[in-house]
Amino acid sequence: MIVVPAAGRRAGLSSSAAAVVAVALVVLSLLPAVAVGARGVQQQSHRHGGDIAGGGPCALAVAPLGYPCEEHQVTTADGYILSLQRIPRGRGGGGGGRAAGGARAGQPVLLQHGVLVDGMSWLLASPEESLPFILADRGFDVWIANNRGTRWSRRHVSLDPSSRLYWNWSWDDLVVNDLPAMVDYVCSQTRQKPHYVGHSMGTLVALAAFSEGRLVDQLKSAALLTPVAYLAHITTPIGILLARAFVGELLSDLLGVAEFNPLAPPVTNLIRAFCRRPGMNCYDLVGSITGKNYCLNSSAVDVFLEYEPQPTSTKTMVHFAQTVRDGVLTKYDYVLPEWNIASYGQAEPPVYEMSNIPAGFPLFLTYGGRDSLADPADVRLLLDDLRGHDRDKLTVQYLDQFAHLDFVIGVCARDYVYKDMIAFFDRFH
Repeated sequence: MIVVPAAGRRAGLSSSAAAVVAVALVVLSLLPAVAVGARGVQQQSHRHGGDIAGGGPCALAVAPLGYPCEEHQVTTADGYILSLQRIPRGRGGGGGGRAAGGARAGQPVLLQHGVLVDGMSWLLASPEESLPFILADRGFDVWIANNRGTRWSRRHVSLDPSSRLYWNWSWDDLVVNDLPAMVDYVCSQTRQKPHYVGHSMGTLVALAAFSEGRLVDQLKSAALLTPVAYLAHITTPIGILLARAFVGELLSDLLGVAEFNPLAPPVTNLIRAFCRRPGMNCYDLVGSITGKNYCLNSSAVDVFLEYEPQPTSTKTMVHFAQTVRDGVLTKYDYVLPEWNIASYGQAEPPVYEMSNIPAGFPLFLTYGGRDSLADPADVRLLLDDLRGHDRDKLTVQYLDQFAHLDFVIGVCARDYVYKDMIAFFDRFH
């Protein structure tokens, strides 16, 4: 177990080999679709406007299963046009009153995906196993988010994705712009406060927002699957190399692009270089990077790889690498003190203080003992920050055998995770 101290900041690149491995880890360790290194590159079309195969997620993954589905769009304060899918009820229709199992019919829930994937990641298992369908069949009004830059959220009021300016953002901007815009929209459409469900980066942006007092008055509660607030504990040799490398300069100099597309040649070439290193097993990158998943079958991974991964900004990947290296969650570090002063009024980027999350805001946290990304040691750091939280507003679930993907596409997540999460939601109606 390696803890990366803050004193390790701004270290220079030790060698070109370390540089290649560092980039590879940034790509591989933060997305589920890491098997691209073993399966070969699957080319996808990321068309302007996001239209693929004649329709969005509703047409591709929801309506064919008999569920009602609506496509919505919301524009952020900085001009990004985001796609939202709404599953307003289950296959059995459903009217007023309370649905089976005690869930309030029509109660909205917003689902937020992780980095380098999009909202489709929630929809790729069977209706009996996928969280959106399970929630809809229980009477919830389900909304699925798609962050800027992903397949169905690639539009802007004035910028084109081919422009570097379009990609000039990090996940700080998701905290300030995307997440508030989507929550505001769901509230305006439903006239209710939604519950929130995030996975991986979907937990990070929520926690960062809550720590600044954002959204806590607009949400009923938040369920955080594999919560990410710290990324200091790395258990693999490539993680140690990443911690020692100055990844910001690396990505800027070697990739030279503002859009970080895992399927583009600059990235896939680096992944192949990583896989050629002695001792690196690229035939089981899912297990070696995310942890050994407990109830993930190969068919689920195959379906997942038909739709993912998705692009993000290079700046977002740099921001994640800074979080790994620094051992603390801060706003984007521009490295040069004068740039940080221009952006934040101080030489160091401000810290997102998890202890500032309002003690009375209901939180459900669930994490796994085998998770190599939301490492249990890092989750315990978060829980230590939350030790002053109201005891009746904080529910923590620990699943010793679970790893990172079990919580989203694991065949047993319904019984081990979703059942308890729904019970938590029912407490705050």
